[in-house]
Amino acid sequence: MPAESRLAAGARLAVTTFSTLPVRAGRIDRPVAGTAMALAPAVGVLLGALLAGVLLLFGAFAPAPVAAGVTVGAAALLTRGLHLDGLADTVDALGSYRRGAAALEIMKKPDVGPFGVVALVVVLLVQAAALAELVGRSWPACLAAVVAATAAGRLGVTVACRRGVPAARPDGLGALVAGTVGPVAVVAGAVAVVLLAVPAVPGRPWQGPLAIAAAFAVAVPLLAHVVRRLGGITGDVLGATVEVVTTLVYLGLVLSG
Repeated sequence: MPAESRLAAGARLAVTTFSTLPVRAGRIDRPVAGTAMALAPAVGVLLGALLAGVLLLFGAFAPAPVAAGVTVGAAALLTRGLHLDGLADTVDALGSYRRGAAALEIMKKPDVGPFGVVALVVVLLVQAAALAELVGRSWPACLAAVVAATAAGRLGVTVACRRGVPAARPDGLGALVAGTVGPVAVVAGAVAVVLLAVPAVPGRPWQGPLAIAAAFAVAVPLLAHVVRRLGGITGDVLGATVEVVTTLVYLGLVLSG
């Protein structure tokens, strides 16, 4: 498949995988999936810009907590809530203290257990509180913060799909994308996201990049633990990674000291 065609198909797959934007997917195979996972941060930039627009728009005439709540809801709507569902399923599996197939069976259940509920509440509360604080910043800083956090969450997927990370199941999204992303794409995505974060905190250009680095310093070992417990990655694990990284970056962007 020509490189240009694979790039186009990968871009379409990235958009359809990570958003509800009306784009039709093209060819789907592992090379295309690898391109899509490498482009995940770019989709995060697009989603982040949309979410920042929602936050700034509602923040102009509504209290900051209301604007933040609407933005969190918009984020779930634009992603079909799939990442939140993946977070709940993954945390329930980890909370069961089971491994391998037994843990994967828990992830398949349609109900959400207590661990999953707590994880969802904590993540949504932290994101909403952080967004409420970002409303008070200048619009360029607010835009940079939301875009950087949203792109960083999708960079987490790029990192999770890097070569050497196996799939937990022989089918599903995890099997399609596991091990498809090379080191160059990971590094390029990381550099781009770090640069996006530089203007996120007025007067402290170092805090945004530090927030990105700190988030991945936590997320990468956590991902390794999940891979050991489950035997690899799944679509739910990728969704959980998005939410964990995004939340950690938001937290790092609003901390003061």
